Amino acid sequence: MLRTRVITALLLLAVLLPIVFLAPPLWLGWFFALAVALAAWEWARLLGISGATAVGYGALALLVLTGCQAFAKGLGKSISQPAWIASAAFWAVYVPWILFNGVRKFRLPDQGGLLIAGLLILPACWLALMAARERGIAYMLSLLVLVWAADVGAYFAGKAFGRRKLAERISPGKTVEGAIGGLLLALGASAAAAASGLVEPTFFGAALARHGWVWACAVLVLLVAASIAGDLFESLLKRQAGVKDSSGLLPGHGGVLDRIDALLPVLPLAMLLN
Repeated sequence: MLRTRVITALLLLAVLLPIVFLAPPLWLGWFFALAVALAAWEWARLLGISGATAVGYGALALLVLTGCQAFAKGLGKSISQPAWIASAAFWAVYVPWILFNGVRKFRLPDQGGLLIAGLLILPACWLALMAARERGIAYMLSLLVLVWAADVGAYFAGKAFGRRKLAERISPGKTVEGAIGGLLLALGASAAAAASGLVEPTFFGAALARHGWVWACAVLVLLVAASIAGDLFESLLKRQAGVKDSSGLLPGHGGVLDRIDALLPVLPLAMLLN
């Protein structure tokens, strides 16, 4: 399993890194648009939709994404801000309610509502990623590294110190100590990158320059909490669907949604706050 996981990761990096550093931003947009379509297909399957209908849902998500871009270019207006606000509302209000009920009653969330929500939050994440790319490669990568650092820190801190379960019925492996470890690693990595000045601009560095340490740290805490919510939400969907992974598209890693679940709430919120 580990060998398969490493090989898949290397193949993904072999494709992604040239697109990020060498290709025009449009290529990055196409790459992640494909990821959105595949994640939408997985989203539908987790909600009990299968076959051609799930494929059609993935195509519809891609159509919505394309429509957002066409609307913005045609009218000279940005649809990103309203999409990010709506996405933030979904993650700040609807998802905590679902997670709370998932912990207490283990009840399947409303299928129709979540199918509609998927057509919002997946394109919103794409719009946020492309907006981050417009601010620079370092800025975009700093947001991705923030989420990855929180995930890695949570894993190792949880293994070493984890005692109190964070949401045992949804994701038994997650602990409070792991969440704190993830936050500390994300904060340390973000602060180190900003302080070094070797890569600019970074998300944390931009927040620090504009609003100071208190605001920058508070925003980072909020983003790490959002990444945990995204992870827990997908874990709830998978548990209630009776599957371990969102799909088998990425051998050793699961599906596309398994890789971007934490990014879905983080990217739109980050672009709203900075």
